[in-house]
Amino acid sequence: MVSLENVSRRFPMDHQFVSALEDVTLSLDAGEFVAAAGPSGSGKSTLLNLIGCIDQPTSGSIRIDGVETRRLGSAKLSELRRRKIGFVFQSFNLIPVFTAFENVEYPLLLQRVAARERRARTLEALESVGLGPRAAHRPDLLSGGERQRVAVARAIVHRPALVLADEPTANLDTTNATQLIDLMRSLNRQLGVTFLFATHDPRLLGRADRVIRLCDGRIATDSAKETDHEDLSFARI
Repeated sequence: MVSLENVSRRFPMDHQFVSALEDVTLSLDAGEFVAAAGPSGSGKSTLLNLIGCIDQPTSGSIRIDGVETRRLGSAKLSELRRRKIGFVFQSFNLIPVFTAFENVEYPLLLQRVAARERRARTLEALESVGLGPRAAHRPDLLSGGERQRVAVARAIVHRPALVLADEPTANLDTTNATQLIDLMRSLNRQLGVTFLFATHDPRLLGRADRVIRLCDGRIATDSAKETDHEDLSFARI
């Protein structure tokens, strides 16, 4: 699903270059539930931005579902993001004047999905996160946990192969964080969606099948837990 080979990302600062990622090589298989961990400044968000085609590497290659991202122009990169990737942000990033339904529907509008199918898929996504009855509510009338679930519904409504989540539990209390983790895990298993999330939350790290630990822009460790038979069956979907 995702392949990085010798990827580096450097930013100009004070007449020199600062490395946010340095010579990172890794791959993610379809159906994996993976955490990228590390302290602030370790490169977690940069890694997600590169895989999500929001940014481009200074050197190295990134392939998403076999497509080399550096060979794509901005229009093709946007199309790849719209069709293949879903995003869940720490700050929710919901459109405040839109209802929950309209926020979730928005990616389908960008894809020009027909109105009837758009409505059905939006309602299905909201029901999958337990928010069908709250579809007509704007974000300011929803709790933090509900807003994050709307963000998850928006991330999956276009049926992406990969969901990237940047500190998805950071603004949630224990109850809501646990519910969100359970939800993402369920979607991973039931739909076969690959999840990669940047986090330092031990509640989330404990549920990951694999933890990639970053330090100073490099991979320090990459460890996978023993996976039971049920997990392996879902990973093949």
